[in-house]
Amino acid sequence: GKAQTGTGKTAAFLIAIFSQMLAEKEKKSVKPGRPRALVIAPTRELSIQIIKDADVLGKYCDIKCLAVYGGMDHAAQQARLEEDPVDLIAATPGRLLDFIRSRVIDLSEVNTLVIDEADRMLDMGFIPDVRKIIRRLPSKDKRQTLLFSATLDEDVMSLASQWMPDPIKISVDDDHATVDTIKQIVYPIPTKEKFNVLYNTLKQNEGKRFLIFRNRKRDCENLCNELKRYGVPVAELSGDVDQKKRLGILENFRKGNITTVVATDVAGRGIHIDDVAFVINYDFPYEAEDYIHRIGRTGRAGVHGTAISFACEDESFIIPDIEELLGEELHCQQPEESLFQPPPAHLKQETQKSFRSSGGKKRAVRKQQSQAPRRGRRSGGRRKGKQSVSK
Repeated sequence: GKAQTGTGKTAAFLIAIFSQMLAEKEKKSVKPGRPRALVIAPTRELSIQIIKDADVLGKYCDIKCLAVYGGMDHAAQQARLEEDPVDLIAATPGRLLDFIRSRVIDLSEVNTLVIDEADRMLDMGFIPDVRKIIRRLPSKDKRQTLLFSATLDEDVMSLASQWMPDPIKISVDDDHATVDTIKQIVYPIPTKEKFNVLYNTLKQNEGKRFLIFRNRKRDCENLCNELKRYGVPVAELSGDVDQKKRLGILENFRKGNITTVVATDVAGRGIHIDDVAFVINYDFPYEAEDYIHRIGRTGRAGVHGTAISFACEDESFIIPDIEELLGEELHCQQPEESLFQPPPAHLKQETQKSFRSSGGKKRAVRKQQSQAPRRGRRSGGRRKGKQSVSK
């Protein structure tokens, strides 16, 4: 199936799976580690989000669901799989293979397989692992297989023909790769003006959620640090951020404790939050398909959002490829003059002081404390100490 991001693909396949499970006349005896449905997802965050959606949709269905992913919680996941029955598992390929090899998970009773974001599986090199997993499942004529993707190119369709007996292609609004709830804007600006335009866009829309994309981890870190120097509450999501911290950042972003996140493409794919107001392509992606996935983080679930891309002198070459994939031209416009204003210099200085203040104040206090005893010793405090000991 092909549909734009944020249109409800996850709910579509979860409802279908739950309906099938509930319709079974005699419910199969569910055993630990032997799911009846399997969802394979490219990222940890997506597998976690799928299970969160499943818990909401299946709240009164008595259907047990579990997310299986790498990076953390190996022992907890294994204990749950070994002790409790589970109906549906949403898993990343690597951790799932680990549990299969250690015989913690047995896929012989799976009757529904979902491969979510198949195009990203290809991009991230997971297809060999997915093939190994599928070989552990019942044959394709004895299971239902659903494959979902934001784009259906020849490679994805080739996978569908391998894993499905008679694949049927379903496309939602095939003429447009993105939903109508996303307003797309391109700012043709020099590289040196990028930060000013970003900073002022953030300040003009304070309180709204922003997801900013950069192509490299190092650039994410640098931009994050620069925004912090001007007092912008921001967090970084890249491959260098450990899983526990990533989950904490996403939870704070979801709750609104953090309103700005700077991410790479791989890390940003795991962000499924319905009220991201702005996606900023600080750098245009290297691949046109990544543009689709990036801007799909906004305008989700019928809520309107805005995607702004900075087209600089060395990045505009990708625009024709994006327009061909979109089936429409991108709207280019000059930013308002106010967006080019440099951030106030005094803000940066004050913020730099505030970053040192936690250590500086402590040092100041320690200095005052250390001076006090010296004054006391000069006034005879030492002899008082000796008297108290003699007592």
